[in-house]
Formats: sequence, C-alpha cells, structure tokens
Amino acid sequence: MSAVVDRKSRLPGGRVLSDGHTLYWWVEILAIIGFYIVYSAIRNIHGGISHAPPHAFDHARQIMSLEHHLGMYHEQTLQEWAMHSRPLIIFGNYFYGSFHFIVTIFAGVFLFRRYSDDYPRFRNALGITTAIALIRFTLYPLAPPRMFSGFVDTLAKDPAFWSFNSGGMKDVSNQFAAMPSVHIAWATWCAFALVPRVHHRWLKILAVIYPFITLTVIVITANHYILDAVGGFAIFLIGWGISGVVTRAGRGPAVPAT
Repeated sequence: MSAVVDRKSRLPGGRVLSDGHTLYWWVEILAIIGFYIVYSAIRNIHGGISHAPPHAFDHARQIMSLEHHLGMYHEQTLQEWAMHSRPLIIFGNYFYGSFHFIVTIFAGVFLFRRYSDDYPRFRNALGITTAIALIRFTLYPLAPPRMFSGFVDTLAKDPAFWSFNSGGMKDVSNQFAAMPSVHIAWATWCAFALVPRVHHRWLKILAVIYPFITLTVIVITANHYILDAVGGFAIFLIGWGISGVVTRAGRGPAVPAT
C-alpha cells in the first residue's frame, strides 16, 4: 500500500515536498545566515592587506606563468581595453559588488517557491561548493591581479559600493581569497538553476550569459585571473556531484496527499 502524506506542514511557513519532506523558509534563512557568518569568519581570519599569508604572491606568479604557458594570460590586455570606457568599468564595479548576492538570492527563492523538490539539492550544492572554496582559500592563498603593477584596482579608482582599500574592508576582508572564484561558482549555480526553469526566452538568455558577464567583470576589475574562473567552475561541478549523493529531500518517490 502506498504511503499517504498530509500536505499541511506542522509548523508555520512550511512547504511539503512531493516525497513528504517538509521545508520551512525561516529555517532555511537562519541556516543560510549561520553558514555565511561562519564562512566569512573563517575566510577572513587572515584578512587585511597587512596580513598577507605566506606565498600568496608566489602563487600569483605561478598562476600567471601557467596562463602564459597555456596561452590564456589576457587579463592585463582585457583591463586595458575596458579602461577606455569608464561607464563599463563603473558598471563592472557595481556588478561585482552586488549581483553576486542579488542573483543568487533570487535563484534560491525562485527554486524554493516554484521548484521546491529541486531546491534541497541546489541548496546543498551551493553550500558544498562554497565550503570547498573555503578550504582552497586556506590551502592556496592567492594575490589578485590588482595587487601587481600594470593593473588598476578599479573598485578603489572609480565609483563602487565598496572598495578593498576602504577602512573596514581593508582591515577585515581576506584579499587573498582569489582561487577559486566564488563569483563564478555561484554564477554557474544560478545558470544551472534558472536556464531549464524560466519560461521567457529573454530570461533564459540572461541566465545563460550571466556567468560570462561575471567572468568579464572579475577580470576587468582585476580581482581574478582567468584560471580562478576555471577553478570556480570546477568546484561547482564537484559540489553538484556530491550534492547528488547526499541529498535525500525532494528526490524520493512521490507519495499521495491526504
């Protein structure tokens, strides 16, 4: 005999999945906030330009050397091209400081409300991906391009929501967490979540190109190397794979409602 599930949640704010698991939006928010606080605290233990971890600049030279070897060291050329258009740089500054969060939050809320059965795996994939990035930051601190001559720190030079050189950010933020690029990892996550699920063609197009716009922005603002983006994409794939193994909610057989 098939199991029967009461589709009404026991507590307010619940959403019952097709397999009987229940999600609560307020639990999700508290968990995400808690995770991000812990992530930020660990990430920024060695924050600030005055606390440069050992080998961060050596690692950067390794990345640049490898990119030269692979024929993909174009960061300086791309920034020099972009610097001819101040509106483009300003757009990049504001995009870098905001869309990283805005689009990811939108995609998460969209999944929770419209594709609840898919939400748990995507939530887990994002958490695992971010945790992998945190481990990588610790094991391989990397100085971003903006710390080298020939590059411009656009967040400090032109209008932006914030700058790594501003008082609080300069003393607290880990400026050597460049590899892998979490911006790219999260942008790829958003594309995976949205492209198959949004219905309007223009939204699909925006979701497809969002990671590529993000790649352009992180390079022209001199905050990342192209290989950082490759690393971001790689950790997303790892996180997505692991999430498929560990996620149970929303993936079981559907049970009839009472």
